[in-house]
Amino acid sequence: MAPDVAIEHGFPHLETVRAAIHALYKRLSYDGVRSFEVSVPPADVAFPDTDDLYLGVQRVAREMVRHLRLPDARMIVAFRDMRHAGNVELAAGPEYFIELNSRFKTHRRDIGAALSHEVMHVYLHRLGLEFAGTRDNEILTDTAAAYLGAGWLLLDAYRESEVSTQKLGYLTPEEFGYVLAKRAQAFGEDPSPWFTSAQAYDAYVRGRERARQDARRPPLAAAGRLGRHRYARDRRAGAAGAGYAFEGARVTFACPECDQQLRVPVRGRFRARCGLCRAVLDCDT
Repeated sequence: MAPDVAIEHGFPHLETVRAAIHALYKRLSYDGVRSFEVSVPPADVAFPDTDDLYLGVQRVAREMVRHLRLPDARMIVAFRDMRHAGNVELAAGPEYFIELNSRFKTHRRDIGAALSHEVMHVYLHRLGLEFAGTRDNEILTDTAAAYLGAGWLLLDAYRESEVSTQKLGYLTPEEFGYVLAKRAQAFGEDPSPWFTSAQAYDAYVRGRERARQDARRPPLAAAGRLGRHRYARDRRAGAAGAGYAFEGARVTFACPECDQQLRVPVRGRFRARCGLCRAVLDCDT
C-alpha cells in the first residue's frame, strides 16, 4: 500500500508478469482459465458509506470467495494499523483470517480491491501455485487477481494528484493495465467502463498499448517494417534476435498471449496455434 508516497511507473516487472500468466495456464489449463470469463461486477463489490462496516466487508469477502469458487473457505476480516494494505493467514482452512489496514474504515470504496488480493492469496495457496521470493510471489498474486477477473479493482484504487496518492499491490499502474489488456484480448471483455479513477483509465490505456506491442513482434505477421527487416537479416545469419531464435529450419518465440515457447517452421506466411492458450497466431517466418 502506497498512500501519499512516490509511485513507481512503467513496466519494471514485465518478465515476472508474463511468467505469472504462463503459470496460470499451466496450472489451471485453458479450460480452467476460461472458466473466469466474467469479471467481478462493480455492483457486487460496491460499498456505500451507509452500509455497516463489518457486515459490508463480509459481504464483499464472500463475493470474492464466490468468484474464485472457494465454497468451503470462510473469511474472517478485521482491521488494524499496519504498513501494508492487508494480510492473510494461510493455513489449512476452512477459516482464513484477513487483516485490512485501518485506513479502509474510511476508504470503503477500495475494500474490494484489498480483498481481491488477499483472497487470491488463499486461492493460489490451495492451488499450490507460488513463485520463489516474496516479491515475485506478490507479483504473481496481483497478476492472477487481474487476469482472473477480480484485480481490475486494484487498478481502480490507484489515484495520484498533487494533494495525495494511493496505489495498492506490487505491480505498477501500467502493469495492471497490461494484464487487464491481456485479459481483454483473451476474453473480449473491456474493463474501461468500470474505472472510477481517471488515472486508472490512463494507466490502462498505456498498459494496453504495451500489450498490443507483444502482438507486433516478429515472427508475427503484424510486426512493423523495422522489425521485419531485422528479422530477415537475423534469419539469413541464423542469429537470435529480440524474442526469437533459429534452430535449423525452425524458429522459436514466445506466444504473445500466454508466453508459451512455440517452435514453428521457417516457411513464410501461415497460421500457428498455441497448444497452451489456444491462441491462433498469424506468422510470417
